[in-house]
Amino acid sequence: MGWLPVGDSHEISLVDGKVTARSTGLRATGRPLKTLPKVLRDSPEVDRLRQLAQWLDRHTAECLARIDAWVVSSLPVPTGLLARVWPDPSWQDALRDLVVLGDDPAEPGFLRDVTDTGDLRMVNLDGETIRRSPASATLPHPVRLTDLTELREFAGELDITQRIEQLHRGTWSKPTDLKDRDTTITDFRGTAVPNRLAARAATLGFRVSGSQVTCRVWEAGRTVEAAMSFDEDYWDSEATLGALSWSLVDGPTLRLTEVGPVAWSEGMRMATALSGVATKTGKAA
Repeated sequence: MGWLPVGDSHEISLVDGKVTARSTGLRATGRPLKTLPKVLRDSPEVDRLRQLAQWLDRHTAECLARIDAWVVSSLPVPTGLLARVWPDPSWQDALRDLVVLGDDPAEPGFLRDVTDTGDLRMVNLDGETIRRSPASATLPHPVRLTDLTELREFAGELDITQRIEQLHRGTWSKPTDLKDRDTTITDFRGTAVPNRLAARAATLGFRVSGSQVTCRVWEAGRTVEAAMSFDEDYWDSEATLGALSWSLVDGPTLRLTEVGPVAWSEGMRMATALSGVATKTGKAA
């Protein structure tokens, strides 16, 4: 943003999210000052700029959370919506270089631009910049990408850094030898977790309700919730993990054979993140 005059000899601006000042007197160099002058610290202009910085931080966090939800659930997003949010730096920074799918699921590409008419400019695995005009675009969960290894390698060659965990999100494949009657994973049961489990779970983006940590995934037209039970007397005491299970929201517990690949991967990712335990149930990638 530009510089705003404050008083007779200073200007202020947001630089890397912090209120910064510079002198405007005759001997001014034009360079930002290392610290905010005391005379400015309580000024209304500085206070308003601080409030703006806080709002921008919240806005950026909300954008990241919304796009992460799109990726986790592989939701198709109308390209008209992408066109509307793309000019916003927070949205654009979070969306840029995510792998997107248009009308052809076999032709993934790294998103580089969205025009005001909703056209997508992407870089495909051949290194070509292509333009597509689908009605909607899908930001797929990595377990749904058949070219995941190639996309990861190509992203490394292009030095791509994604703001949203997509290509390098931990994934777990579902075993083929599950018993039809089983409804829980017990690999993590009995694992002692350091104190403040609830706070740690919230920091990792999971929900805590009662004696369970949960995460939800929209998959195959239904909302599935993975739940890891735990036992602790107080929120600041050591916790002991229990079983991992999946259920439909407001519905029955699912047999393990009924759990979809995304819900399975996200549930195992949650349990592994909370426990720090490597498991042989499923395969991490």
